[in-house]
Amino acid sequence: PASESASPPASPSASASEEAKPETTDVTLVGVRDAQISSQQIIADKLGYFKEAGLNVTSKLIESGPDIGPMISGGSAPVSIQTNFMDIILKSNGINVKIVAPLAQIAGTQAVVGAKDLELKSAKDLEGKTIGIPNGADVKIAIDNMGKELGVDVGKIKFVNLAPSDAVVALEKGDIDAMAAWEPFITKAIQGGGKFLFSGTKSELPEKQGDVSWMSVHTTMQVTDSYLEKNPNTIKALLSALKKATDYINTNREEAIKILAPELHLSEAELTEIMSRNVYSMNVDDTYVNGSNGAPVGEYLKAVGNIKSIPEPASYHDLSLLKAVDASLVQTEFK
Repeated sequence: PASESASPPASPSASASEEAKPETTDVTLVGVRDAQISSQQIIADKLGYFKEAGLNVTSKLIESGPDIGPMISGGSAPVSIQTNFMDIILKSNGINVKIVAPLAQIAGTQAVVGAKDLELKSAKDLEGKTIGIPNGADVKIAIDNMGKELGVDVGKIKFVNLAPSDAVVALEKGDIDAMAAWEPFITKAIQGGGKFLFSGTKSELPEKQGDVSWMSVHTTMQVTDSYLEKNPNTIKALLSALKKATDYINTNREEAIKILAPELHLSEAELTEIMSRNVYSMNVDDTYVNGSNGAPVGEYLKAVGNIKSIPEPASYHDLSLLKAVDASLVQTEFK
């Protein structure tokens, strides 16, 4: 047939495998010592999945996620794992970076915990109360959306700027009515007698119990544009190792927790609780596309002064390599 003669001759398998070889085998992957961000990275490292993919990965875990942004800008983290909110901020500031895959939906770990003696007859009772929250914390998106849905005037809540560890102490002492933060501080606050009120994905408020969609934020792997251009096979190898690690976490949760707990400096009981609030998945679905890359997030980041203009999601994504690793993971595209 004409179509056959028009196609190039099939290359011998030897050269095909040459083409698929990682361009760079030594990779420094920068992540965070955090169950939300780097669980798959740690598992892939400890179980040898990176090695199996032909890579020599130095897994570098830093203590504070926001520090990765300046590292990318400065050129010391061409391959990293953090949240997609960081990519929106970087892109809007003219830093050329592309998300190559989501790794987890982590909005369930962005939560509000009430003091042990806080009594709420309805969510509206939060008006006039004091919530300890770090300035500019993303969990404020969940608070704002809770207010919209349940008729709470969020402007009447008194927010005080407190680092999560200080907020846990203030909550136990009764100096604040509630705290808003992320894991592991949510679990620590609950262990100290606090009451879980709501997160981005779950609510235990009097009039709203169960699943909610008040926030969506994803852990993502991103690479600089120049790294992407030079090392597509290296990135594919990283993604295939992280896919194995994702499957391992979802099918062998207890074993995964035993591996992760010492690395994350948490007890197995704490980590079990924390990981149950995350959804470890590399699926690019509507939740990912609409929930955490759309206008509400952009408007919020603009309002707190993190960005001046909202970049188009297509400008900071390249999902072609994820598609090459496993086409079933990319269920929807950015328009």
